[in-house]
Amino acid sequence: MKTRLIAQHEVSAIGLGGMPMSIEGRPDAARSVATIHAALEAGVTLFDTADSYHLHSDEVGHNETLIAGAIASWGGDTSNVLVATKGGHLRPGDGTWTVDGRPDHLKRAAEASLKRLGGDAIGLYQFHRPDPAVPYADSIGALSELLDAGTIELAGISNVNPEQILMASEILGGRLASVQNQFSPAFRSSEPELRLCDELGIAFIPWSPLGGIQSAESLGDRFPAFASVAAERGVTPQVVCLAWHLSKSPHVIPIPGASRPESILDSVQATEFTLTAEESATLDAA
Repeated sequence: MKTRLIAQHEVSAIGLGGMPMSIEGRPDAARSVATIHAALEAGVTLFDTADSYHLHSDEVGHNETLIAGAIASWGGDTSNVLVATKGGHLRPGDGTWTVDGRPDHLKRAAEASLKRLGGDAIGLYQFHRPDPAVPYADSIGALSELLDAGTIELAGISNVNPEQILMASEILGGRLASVQNQFSPAFRSSEPELRLCDELGIAFIPWSPLGGIQSAESLGDRFPAFASVAAERGVTPQVVCLAWHLSKSPHVIPIPGASRPESILDSVQATEFTLTAEESATLDAA
């Protein structure tokens, strides 16, 4: 498995996004555990989750608990595994998503996530989404306090613009490790954030890199250029798409969601697949 860096931490060049295992349409726990184990067997060492990845109001942290348990039950060495979680997004249980960026909430949420994940500190803790009711600097200040307290090892932010990236980097004293924004063939408006991360040497983690579950299944139909390259090279459009992400910058680490072993095993093939300059240019223009 090829690797990339989040701050000083070396992780697999492709991670596993855990959200599909815990929200609407989620599979049974056994299949989810099998998916996580398959990822570990394939060399995946980055797992992305959040306390809000759940369905019902009484199961906050469902995905964190699931991932932590699956990693613990795997028979191999997990000392190099980085679990990245997030706080500041909530699901009241009625199908909606809300936000809470208050510093006190973020600090309580991080402590609760640490208990679910286990260990001495959270590997990577990300502020999930800006809260319009709370000054962004105040929310990032909570991350700084969590770093100083040793509750978290690395701090990241998500769903942000360039101004917020620069603000967070300044408030954290250069300790901003990652930015997680939506980015895919269908959603390319985070290109400025990707480029800024490249300049700053910060990991850029595209969420929904295949365009979502349904979009991933129809990726080749929606973007014929990806299907064409896949057909010519004998791989799936999913592999071509993730290789396209990786070709954008050495700081890009996609986290495709998966709820089946076959899906994550297909995704990791992208780490050994190199696009030609011509193919990359064609896909950029698609």
